[in-house]
Amino acid sequence: MTRLIVGIGGTTRPESTSELAVRAALRAAEDRGAETLHLGGAFLARLPLYAPESTARTVEQQTLVEAVRRADGLVIGTPGYHGGISGLVKNALDLLEDLRDDTRVYVDGRAVGLVVTAAGAQACGTTLAALRAVVHALRGWPTPLGVTLGTGGSRRLFGPDGACADARTAAQLDLLGQQVTSFADALSCTVTTSRMP
Repeated sequence: MTRLIVGIGGTTRPESTSELAVRAALRAAEDRGAETLHLGGAFLARLPLYAPESTARTVEQQTLVEAVRRADGLVIGTPGYHGGISGLVKNALDLLEDLRDDTRVYVDGRAVGLVVTAAGAQACGTTLAALRAVVHALRGWPTPLGVTLGTGGSRRLFGPDGACADARTAAQLDLLGQQVTSFADALSCTVTTSRMP
């Protein structure tokens, strides 16, 4: 059975490093037989601010929730803004509260690969820790590898065509896609999920 891996992440800047990194991890999942869907920065920017008191949902909000509902695994990418998750990505993750009453609650029983981009190592580390905490709160299984990519300095991680131009980065993102896909296969066979009372 083909697994669906959904990527969430990017910024309002087209072809941002975080968006390209999520795409690279998704390509690695595709190379291992997964179907993928990427909800990037331009899509995320169209999501209204999550309002828990409102049940009205836009087409984009419905698309995100339904994609995650169907997903066997996720790849989430965010820039580290002032040591934390970007508002754009956090807003999308807040919307997953709509999955609280599902049989498979939130992202329970699903592998989640994480990618953080930031100019400094400290922002990479604190943002990755925050993102892992959010995934745990959503009952997801963060993969052992969390990729942090330093964007400061003159080193170019991606070429003009969007392909990974750095061998170390390419290897990390490939491994991340591999872990999400293989863990999705394993978790589908072994994890029984249920709602907590």
